[in-house]
Amino acid sequence: MVPAPDAPTDDDRPGGSGSSGDASTGSPTGVADGPSDREVLGWLEFGEAARHLASDVVAADFTPDVVVAVARGGLVLAGTIAYALDTKMCGSINVEFYTGVDARLPEPVLLPPTLDAPSLAGKRVLVVDDVSDSGRTLALVRDLLAEVAGEVRTVCLYSKPQTILEPDFVWKRTAQWITFPWSALPPVTRDARVGAAS
Repeated sequence: MVPAPDAPTDDDRPGGSGSSGDASTGSPTGVADGPSDREVLGWLEFGEAARHLASDVVAADFTPDVVVAVARGGLVLAGTIAYALDTKMCGSINVEFYTGVDARLPEPVLLPPTLDAPSLAGKRVLVVDDVSDSGRTLALVRDLLAEVAGEVRTVCLYSKPQTILEPDFVWKRTAQWITFPWSALPPVTRDARVGAAS
């Protein structure tokens, strides 16, 4: 795969969710909305959702040789599903699309380091992301890997109504802003470490 041209360095979707929301609230305004205005996923529910998705993959009689995460949003889910399916071969692909709150590039682009696509030749690949929002990132990755892989299927925790690519396996469909447990809090800094002295 060819590395992307120079692009903004924030390679994740806002809120890590493809939700077009603020990183800490999932809200487009950055102000916490009421519970009915957003989908909030906790760690325990995430664990149950990941097992549910892995069960769906098994029930579909699809045994992936490789699990590929769409970084960064799909990394945690991909690792969890890989363990649940006992799939040892894992990789990731970095894609930039969302660059800020409700801001995105014209098209998703690949960022280095790139995945070693030839190593996937003829293999069954499961592509994992947190959400299929517009679906354009997921479609880009699926189409790229389909050029070399034997078979490619996709799995996401969430799918949005406007997506152009409905994942093969999805846990839940929602139109709400999404807050994921791994991106619900702001980044850790030297001044805001857990347990830091005041």
